[in-house]
Amino acid sequence: MTDTLADDTSEQPTDSGQPTASGEPTADDRARLTAATDFLDHEHEAVQAFVGKALRDVDRDAAGPVDLAVALYYAVRDGIHYEVYGADLSPHGLKASSIIAAGKGFCLHKSALYAACCRAVGIPARVHYSDVRNHLASDRLRSYIGGDVFFHGLATVHLDGRWIKVTPVFNKLLCRLYGMTPLEFDGRSDSLYHPFDAQGRQSMEFLTDHGDFDDVPYEFVMGNMRRKHPKFLDDEGTGTVSGGSLADEAA
Repeated sequence: MTDTLADDTSEQPTDSGQPTASGEPTADDRARLTAATDFLDHEHEAVQAFVGKALRDVDRDAAGPVDLAVALYYAVRDGIHYEVYGADLSPHGLKASSIIAAGKGFCLHKSALYAACCRAVGIPARVHYSDVRNHLASDRLRSYIGGDVFFHGLATVHLDGRWIKVTPVFNKLLCRLYGMTPLEFDGRSDSLYHPFDAQGRQSMEFLTDHGDFDDVPYEFVMGNMRRKHPKFLDDEGTGTVSGGSLADEAA
């Protein structure tokens, strides 16, 4: 895999539903960006229960959107185990409710779940995709990926009048095993770049930005996975290879 990647504009969905140019959602934008969708199915009882548990110590009457977004960030970051192997990439497997049932997933799953949770409490949210160079990877995972450049999922949320990029992906345990400081989120600035690791290496570098989407653009996501990481997919092409654990491979 080469060090830099060109934009895949020929395979971008024709309408990602971008908000107004100013970044401030209109009333119609806000309604659309808080609605339940096929993948961001926040009306499902499993998502409602997950959100309720995440916010059980939060005074919902006194808390503002920033407080809610931060609490939900840590619930997704640390409450859903980060695992790249044996992950379900079928349409069913990428639904927020299914991700909760599985209790695990990687960036494509956790970003969709976070967007759904934010919408559940009225925070406009979308899924976002990029190509990144990621140093939190084992040698085995790099062999499947084809290097250290990954197709990556995160979320964007609208808080205090601006859109913020949020990455509720790598849980505390995995970061500790790989010698990294967990990525934090204060609800006021982008949560994108992990701090430098113990060896002074930057752990993530963003290379190509594919933009925001109102719902998981399934064919676009899977097209990127098939083209960029074919060895990472199982024989059916609807999941990742099994038989491993990223945490076990940290050593």
